[in-house]
Amino acid sequence: MASSSSTSNQTTQTTRSTSSSEEDIIDNRKRKRMISNRESARRSRQRKQQHLDDLVNQVAHLKEDNARISMQATMIMDRFLSLDSDNAVLRAQLAELTGRLQSVNSVSRMLEEFSGVDMDIPEIPDPLMRPWQIPCPAQPIVASSASACMFE
Repeated sequence: MASSSSTSNQTTQTTRSTSSSEEDIIDNRKRKRMISNRESARRSRQRKQQHLDDLVNQVAHLKEDNARISMQATMIMDRFLSLDSDNAVLRAQLAELTGRLQSVNSVSRMLEEFSGVDMDIPEIPDPLMRPWQIPCPAQPIVASSASACMFE
């Protein structure tokens, strides 16, 4: 019986050592998986932080572009308003000069009737009624360098 009891103890010890080594293998696997998971989570946090940093940089760049474009739009609007104002002044001057020319032509026609001398009095073209016709087609329209610099 002693021998059967010692055989039983050896079997128990063998079973314990086998189960102990299996538990060690499982613990090692769990530990490796835990380390791998932690490393993966660390890399994921780094990617997330990098993505956030990239987005913050992109926002800053877009804000700079927006400010620059807004400033250009303001400058262009100011230039437009200035040119529109100048255009209104020129239209008023055109109307005044057209009225004066009509008065001079009227006086010339009266003189022509009373004096009997034939005068060549041209018709006054109204460029405001036909804005698509260039008043002086022989002269080319050339852009100045000042207006080209405005849009840069």
